[in-house]
Amino acid sequence: MEFKHAKTKIILDWFEKINQVPRCSKNEAAICKWLMDWAKEHNFEAKKDEVENVLIRIPASPGYEQSPICVIQGHMDMVCEKVKGSTHDFDKDPIKFVFTDDGWLKADGTTLGADNGIAIAMALALALDKEVQHPALELLFTVDEETGLTGANALQPGFIEGKLLLNVDSEDEGVFTAGCAGGKDTHLEMPAPAEGAPEGHQAFKVIVGGLRGGHSGVDIAEQRANAMQVLSRVIEELSRLGDMRLATFAGGTAHNAIPRDAEALVWLDKATADKAQSKMAELDKAYKNEYAVIDPKVSLSLEKADSADRTQALNLEVTRKVMDFIQAIPHGVFAMSADIAGLVETSNNLAEIALGDGKVTALTSQRSSNMDRLDWLTTRVESVGRLCGGTARSGGGYPSWKPNMDSKLLGRCKEVYTKLFNKEPVVEVIHAGLECGIIGAKYEGMDMISFGPTIKNPHSPEECIEVETIGQIWDFMAELFKSYK
Repeated sequence: MEFKHAKTKIILDWFEKINQVPRCSKNEAAICKWLMDWAKEHNFEAKKDEVENVLIRIPASPGYEQSPICVIQGHMDMVCEKVKGSTHDFDKDPIKFVFTDDGWLKADGTTLGADNGIAIAMALALALDKEVQHPALELLFTVDEETGLTGANALQPGFIEGKLLLNVDSEDEGVFTAGCAGGKDTHLEMPAPAEGAPEGHQAFKVIVGGLRGGHSGVDIAEQRANAMQVLSRVIEELSRLGDMRLATFAGGTAHNAIPRDAEALVWLDKATADKAQSKMAELDKAYKNEYAVIDPKVSLSLEKADSADRTQALNLEVTRKVMDFIQAIPHGVFAMSADIAGLVETSNNLAEIALGDGKVTALTSQRSSNMDRLDWLTTRVESVGRLCGGTARSGGGYPSWKPNMDSKLLGRCKEVYTKLFNKEPVVEVIHAGLECGIIGAKYEGMDMISFGPTIKNPHSPEECIEVETIGQIWDFMAELFKSYK
């Protein structure tokens, strides 16, 4: 692919090297070591903390010694999703790049990791570039942002010195993010003892696939289908045909990804099985029509499972209870912002479900820019578990980042962007979570902004980055640094 901007290839070369290192959430040891080795190789001061957050210090360019320190911040981990049937092993296989004819970069059947590897690549390229003049830089790379902002939560006083934070984790070029939602996860568990399927019952796999999925903060407003909700609806319809008993139910891979695939194992008596295939064809047609605009590739299938373990089956009473539990868990948008048009205020993502070993478990992820409503929605989710005779446990969560429209950094960024591109940037508050809320709470007086190149469909194998916008972000950052001389 030919690149319009001279620096794009350099940045993507670093990005490709980063994508050769395993870095799924909670598995950042290798990328932490790689970054520390990179700093040592280039004679930059570097340190890591107890959770393996990394800080690399880059000296100021001549003439910028008295300028304020700028912190360039991104996270090391990535959401590791792949298409069904893929043999990709995120623990050892590099991410394979695929350039499209219309100017986008994606991966071959997996998430790309541009969220947030492109921030690391850009920071490394800036640090080594002799043409860009800049103040002293602190490159802050945190761990485990995607599953709970663990790295940001673990930051200690004095780890960073700068008071200007450039978070390169937003996903629309020309848009500055000045605030974000807070969030909290809830784990639900309910007993579901198995008794075994009666003789004469046949096992079937019920499969839902082809959905778009996506980021539960960015894409939740589009009302994309949740595979586990679709699967629960399908199984409910099958149960109305006659004797149906659940054995397994599974879907979802991460708290912040809308589930794309889900699968269940059910046992049907002969009379029910005889009607099941025609019902599935009917439902497949109905859901393709229902999701024609949002998720046009939705697919349903019913397959015989001759080798299934008969002892896994639940009885009819427990099957009903498990189905009620799954269908009662809320998912989707619950409130829109009264202050900002088009902004989701409060939502919940039904992220994971697993049935087996005598229990059913679920993971949900609540978000809100209103912390009182976040607590209310969390309580509502917890109530589902308790009402079904189970347990509920919620984490401490993370705070929202309240926007400061009078921020001096925001004002400077708007001025620089407008002068450079001859158009005004958009300033927004987002429903997704960013580390800025936590970092701002830990370091008093921190002035923060978030931006980045254009990325679509993060947290899914459809993730892609618009290549041209990488150079535009480079130009903006270089001009912003120059303004601090």
